[in-house]
Amino acid sequence: MKRAVILIVDDEISNIEIMNATLEDAYEVCFATSGEEAIAVARTVLPDLILLDVMMPEIDGYEVCRTLKEDRLLADVPIIFTTGLDDQEAEARGLSLGAIDYVTKPIQPVTLRARVRNHIELKRLRDQLAEMAVTDALTGLSNRRRLEQTLDVETARLAHTGDWLSVIMLDIDFFKLFNDTYGHPAGDRCIAMIAAALNRAVCRATGLTARYGGEEFACVLPGTDADAAMMVAKDIHAQIQSLRIPHQGSTVSSCVTVSLGVATARCLPGMAADLWIAHADRQLYLSKSGGRNRIVGQNFSIGTSASDPGASIYPLNSTEMIQRAG
Repeated sequence: MKRAVILIVDDEISNIEIMNATLEDAYEVCFATSGEEAIAVARTVLPDLILLDVMMPEIDGYEVCRTLKEDRLLADVPIIFTTGLDDQEAEARGLSLGAIDYVTKPIQPVTLRARVRNHIELKRLRDQLAEMAVTDALTGLSNRRRLEQTLDVETARLAHTGDWLSVIMLDIDFFKLFNDTYGHPAGDRCIAMIAAALNRAVCRATGLTARYGGEEFACVLPGTDADAAMMVAKDIHAQIQSLRIPHQGSTVSSCVTVSLGVATARCLPGMAADLWIAHADRQLYLSKSGGRNRIVGQNFSIGTSASDPGASIYPLNSTEMIQRAG
């Protein structure tokens, strides 16, 4: 199991040495000697717990705590204040800012080790629950909640540079007939196999795959323009075709197929994340209404309606508006 990372923040090196000696056998330890450095190190290493001195020059522990709790990536990191003050008002102030505990100086190694261990274990359990809340139990893919969270984050991040963002939505063709023919357990196995194929086609380092609901899946592709998104969509389609899952109820193939919709746009300030979902869903609708087992893509911009029939379609072949995949 990966060792938890502890960030020790104190302007007295002797205090850092005592805490490091107490914790280094069980944890990865890093340190900072000022409030400003603490914020920078925390944003770089994303620690599992922070031991934070209250009294420091320039930026004190309270201000560091407030800053970290306002950072989306660090807001849930437990902070234990370390202080030589025996002041209930000061303790209450720290707890009101989001700290979870206080350790008084001089540091007692046994007490420090026990409190750190307890809070690290509680964080591990919270992280597990948080992961379960955004993971689809059947496939192991992200669920709709995480997809929407990721879209919000990526549209805001990419808006600073005006970079591309693409979303792919796909649906298993005639899946109700598949369940009627082979039964729901076989349907679950089919969904799991599709999910695995989707993961193979979409690199986790550059994209997120999710089960959007039922037999529908989605991919978020940051920094991906229309040409690259179409390549990913074609790879997804090819991966699923290669599974050769029998489907007697399909009218387009003897095996399971998918229909895909692709939406691409440059991220600009003020663009709502759900625009990509709306446009990708519209392209998926066109793919299904056009005969299924095909890919339809669209470049859009602010002011383009997802239902606008005049919206520019980005097809697999520039001479065709809608083309059967493969």
